[in-house]
Amino acid sequence: MSITAWIAVAAIIFTVAALIRKMEPRLILLGVGLFLCVISLKPLAAFDVFAKMMTTPTLGQSILSAMGFACLLGLTKCDRHLVQLLVRPLKKLGILLIPVCTMVTLFINTAIPSAGGCAAAVGATLIPVMIRSGITPVGAAASVLAGTIGSFMNPGSPHQVLLGEYVGKTSMEIIMACTPTYLTLWGISVIGITVVEFLLKDHRAEKQSEGMPAAQTADDVIKVNLLWAFAPLVPLILLVLGNTCVPSIRMGIAQAMMMGVVYTMIVTRHNPAKAINEFFNGCGKGFANILSIIIAASVFAAGLTQSGLIAFLIEALKNSSEFARWGGILGPFFMGVIMGSGDAAAMAFNTSVTPHAPEFGMDIVNLGNLAYVAGALGRTMSPIAGVVMVVSGIANVNPVDVIKRTAPGMITAILVLLFFF
Repeated sequence: MSITAWIAVAAIIFTVAALIRKMEPRLILLGVGLFLCVISLKPLAAFDVFAKMMTTPTLGQSILSAMGFACLLGLTKCDRHLVQLLVRPLKKLGILLIPVCTMVTLFINTAIPSAGGCAAAVGATLIPVMIRSGITPVGAAASVLAGTIGSFMNPGSPHQVLLGEYVGKTSMEIIMACTPTYLTLWGISVIGITVVEFLLKDHRAEKQSEGMPAAQTADDVIKVNLLWAFAPLVPLILLVLGNTCVPSIRMGIAQAMMMGVVYTMIVTRHNPAKAINEFFNGCGKGFANILSIIIAASVFAAGLTQSGLIAFLIEALKNSSEFARWGGILGPFFMGVIMGSGDAAAMAFNTSVTPHAPEFGMDIVNLGNLAYVAGALGRTMSPIAGVVMVVSGIANVNPVDVIKRTAPGMITAILVLLFFF
């Protein structure tokens, strides 16, 4: 390897250490990427990538519209109506309440892609219901947490949009191609959390009816409006139908999200000015919290490319695609566990290594998807992940006790990815 490639290796170690210490990921990725471009005597390469990613049409349209719609659902409380609609029949299921609540969370996370946002909306209703039904608080929290990998199936996911950019496909086409993997991971998560909580006897706690915070019981008074509850599903249904049995209504993610916005505003009759303001505030949050990470990861990847490290790795991987597959799974997974977020590691891998997958005998979508799901699985068993803090706070339990229940299922899922996918 060249001297700059060795410096890039040291820079990666520094980046990992900085992210573990919870330093601002965008600052680290941008700074290291720019540094590597400078020492490679191509400083403009970092700025060129930055400018290109700022205006990437598909990424911007998909992510910003999806986040804007999610914020509008929170403002109008349509997300809570959907949760209530799905929860009310569940109160007398006994131990079956555990897998059913995980499946409900998976389904709602498909419509509300943010893990933290979904956990807050679902947990505030499901966790008290489970506790009152005889599930321990920590078991209730873990059951909801295990369902926050449902966003795999959301077409607004930035990871699927990014992979679609590489191969000229829509994110919905990527999802349809990867659905067997997603459903397998869903099944492992549901079965894993049920078995673990059964062995730990989380279903044998005494039923509770008091001591729940007011914020968690207030939603019991909501009278479900079916039209409101349907709102989070409108874009998803349009996209699925358009890409399967009704090709005449095939449309982009942004168009589907806007139809969802229009439907939500009509059925809720919310103040139009406040509704549209909240939508665009959500778009801004999407840029600040999601698109910015993609931009920073792209600059970091540009630095690795200019240093010569990526070219060296590609040559090495041409003779052993197994190293790329294992690295694409285990790297983002362990980073997800350590950092509490698999997004930064998965994005860095998918912007630097994944585009070159054909050069070492692998498929771009398959390799990129493995990195994406592995990062999410790692996050779901990280004691410092934001979504873990959310469910632990609602149930008033120790985050470590919660991940003790999700970890066996997540580790099983990683082993299945390594040996079967």
